[in-house]
Amino acid sequence: MNNLELLARVPAPLLAWYDKEARDLPWRQNTDPYRVWVSEIMLQQTRVEAVIPYYERFLAAFPDLKALADAPEEQLLKLWEGLGYYSRARNLQKAAREALSRFGGLPGQVQELSSLPGIGAYTAGAIASIAFSRPVPAVDGNVLRVVARLTDSHDDVLSPAVKREAEKAVAAVIPHDRPGDFNQAVMDLGATVCLPNGAPRCEVCPLAELCLGLARSTAPELPVKTKKKERRVEEKTVLVLIDGEGRAALERRPARGLLAGLWQLPLLSGHAAEKELREALGGWGMQAQSAGKRRAHFFPRRVAHDGMAGAGAGGRPLHLDRAGGAGGEVRAALSFPGLPTRLSGGVCVCRGGCGGSFPALIFYSFETVFLCCGML
Repeated sequence: MNNLELLARVPAPLLAWYDKEARDLPWRQNTDPYRVWVSEIMLQQTRVEAVIPYYERFLAAFPDLKALADAPEEQLLKLWEGLGYYSRARNLQKAAREALSRFGGLPGQVQELSSLPGIGAYTAGAIASIAFSRPVPAVDGNVLRVVARLTDSHDDVLSPAVKREAEKAVAAVIPHDRPGDFNQAVMDLGATVCLPNGAPRCEVCPLAELCLGLARSTAPELPVKTKKKERRVEEKTVLVLIDGEGRAALERRPARGLLAGLWQLPLLSGHAAEKELREALGGWGMQAQSAGKRRAHFFPRRVAHDGMAGAGAGGRPLHLDRAGGAGGEVRAALSFPGLPTRLSGGVCVCRGGCGGSFPALIFYSFETVFLCCGML
């Protein structure tokens, strides 16, 4: 029996299992294309448990395509705060605007969906099959793992050629009467039974009798993946700048690049010494009046600034908008990235690195640092 014949036997037992064991998820309450699309974008690189509260808040704020298209970017990013990969949020809005202008709504064909910002082959397949009942595959990491174990394939699943072959195989066996359910069933199987990292629950798998990986005792070592490059680590020094009124300085990241447009405590590259920190303050038109250390960090506790004017790169004066002044109000109005993975030796070590220029410094109440950044 070849692989295609084996996979052709999958739909019946898999859908019978799905009818009993399907996960109860908020985006499955109906097959509205907008709801399906938002959920699929949020679920990229993010656990289901983490997505659910974000999804519910997002839908409450932006219940349809037009609401999302018309939303202020700061509100959009605020609702996305903590989910990471913020380009997803911006691409959602870009795609919403394009979908309305080009199609009058979300289109149902894979080719048209794939032409929208942030929608790749998997997401297009998921939307088309779940929301529009198109018999098209939606192949992600879960699906690749299930197929590799079922067929005892030792090919590298990170290879584009291997993924294309998997898409062809799934497309050939997907049931035309329940394409969305089939794709979601494979996703659920991979998420709850055919688990990653050598831990498949073969004893409860509805496809155990078909699985070559189980029969040959190779399932725990599959799928095969090339080793990823080591994550680049950048060293940063975090500055906590407090003025004479007890307000803390925040900076906005550049409009492009990692964590674009989000707010954070000011950063300097590397493990900056006290002299470098004082020079940086001088470049921004500030002067440390007193200083202290915590966890080997240098914290200028008090900085002098000229009334309601701060300084950006090169010491140019900038207006300081207090956004209502109170910490809670600032917390509700501005969007911040997730916390660094750790603070050590005066260096901020963040996921993927977090460099950037200093386009603006804004002062808020000292409470804001604790509420928003939690770094002290």
